[in-house]
Amino acid sequence: MQNKPYTYISSLTLVVAGAASLPASAAVGPETYILREAVTLESVRSHQAEFQAIADANGGTREASSPGYQASVDYVASQMAAAGYEVTIQEFDFPFFEENIPATLEQIAPSPKLYDYFGVPNGFATMSYSGSGDVTAIAEGVDLVLPPAPDANTSTSGCEAEDFAGFTAGNIAVIQRGSCSFAQKATNAENAGAVGVIIFNEGQPGRTDNFLGTLGGPGFTVPVVGASFEVGTELAAGGVAARMLVDAASEIRTTSNVIAESTEGRDDRVVVVGAHLDSVAEGPGIQDNGSGSAAILETAIQLASLGITPRNKLRFAWWGAEEAGLLGAEFYVANLSDRDIKNIALNLNFDMIGSPNFVRFVYDGDGSDTPQAGPNGSKVIESVFLKYFSEVGLPVEPTAFDGRSDYGPFIAVGIPAGGLFTGAEGIKTPDEAALYGGTAGDQYDPCYHLACDTFDNISLEALDQMSDAVAHAVLTFAMTTSSVNGTDKGKGLGKFKNDMEYKGNKLVK
Repeated sequence: MQNKPYTYISSLTLVVAGAASLPASAAVGPETYILREAVTLESVRSHQAEFQAIADANGGTREASSPGYQASVDYVASQMAAAGYEVTIQEFDFPFFEENIPATLEQIAPSPKLYDYFGVPNGFATMSYSGSGDVTAIAEGVDLVLPPAPDANTSTSGCEAEDFAGFTAGNIAVIQRGSCSFAQKATNAENAGAVGVIIFNEGQPGRTDNFLGTLGGPGFTVPVVGASFEVGTELAAGGVAARMLVDAASEIRTTSNVIAESTEGRDDRVVVVGAHLDSVAEGPGIQDNGSGSAAILETAIQLASLGITPRNKLRFAWWGAEEAGLLGAEFYVANLSDRDIKNIALNLNFDMIGSPNFVRFVYDGDGSDTPQAGPNGSKVIESVFLKYFSEVGLPVEPTAFDGRSDYGPFIAVGIPAGGLFTGAEGIKTPDEAALYGGTAGDQYDPCYHLACDTFDNISLEALDQMSDAVAHAVLTFAMTTSSVNGTDKGKGLGKFKNDMEYKGNKLVK
């Protein structure tokens, strides 16, 4: 780890004063009203405008290893140093993957057919960290369960080397999703002499469509794709010749996190406030996640400008390589000592908070509405958001700790977490449209991971409301006199189990 400290300007000083005479509109609590008023939509948008200008000057992207990302790091670091925070740039190596051209999957014989790439349910998508190659060979099924078993994630197809005992080297392995990781299936196939690997969805309800998967890191030498159940079963029917083409870069690169810490506050009760700073390679990422990055940046700046001295140390973090699999947050947490982990009171995560077709989502800390609770204390974080939105008269919905954002590494080590989200590629329901407006049947963010995720890809209403909630939560936990789980040090993992299938936006099994 290489740290590059910035020059520090001034420290945070006085507790905010004058709250007693605040107007009735401050019903949520005068202790956060002044900060919420200071964090304006215009100021948050000004940071997004800077991110857009950076992307425009650097090939339209702020991907974690790109010049556009480095310029974003420099911008955030300089803003935070000028505001008086202790700023550190935490460099790390990360696995990089990018396709040079769209992949191809087609049936050559007996019925020639070109399968749809990426953005359709009944098609295929390249696995992150796939090897490159243009191969034509017989497609051969490996230990398939057809029709699929009643219970999902039970197929062991390709999970053991023995599954390939009769496999013909030089063929394309067609493997069913389930049980073990995609990486394990692909490794076993490569070792058995497969020249390509197709991992198709398992086939139960909800597990039939094309999906995005990751192999976890570079090192694979043959093309590997995921596919829908229908595509997989067609290719595994017997006697089918197929062609696979993947042309991609899969290698190790360097990027960094920006860590900015208040000079005041208890260092045994640290509040980590995070948002990822990188975009995907395809676009500038001004909503994903220029929205969360801009909101926490302006919150931090205004805390300093108002002279607020936090009781608990505030550590603002802009994570790198989130789009590659939460790698910046993962690196940061992996390099914490046991004492460092115990000293972190909680993690607040803000990833996409201005989706054009938004729903106001709050992470379900206690698992009361979704399959998995966060560590002890996450319920308290959720309750702060729920109370806030209730008192300002705005409805919200629960969203799950599914492993798709940077809270993942924190909850894996027992740190309570919570945060906000306004939706990505999910589809808005008629009930949600009736409650929040917008268009039922469309994605929450139609430009998710696309070049059109620009400065104009935003709901100003959502960004304004969520930025206020960011400011409220940050100051609430900065000033609390007790830990989030009701004891001085907390009680560890609680109900949380680290069995998530997602790592970032990609499935791992």
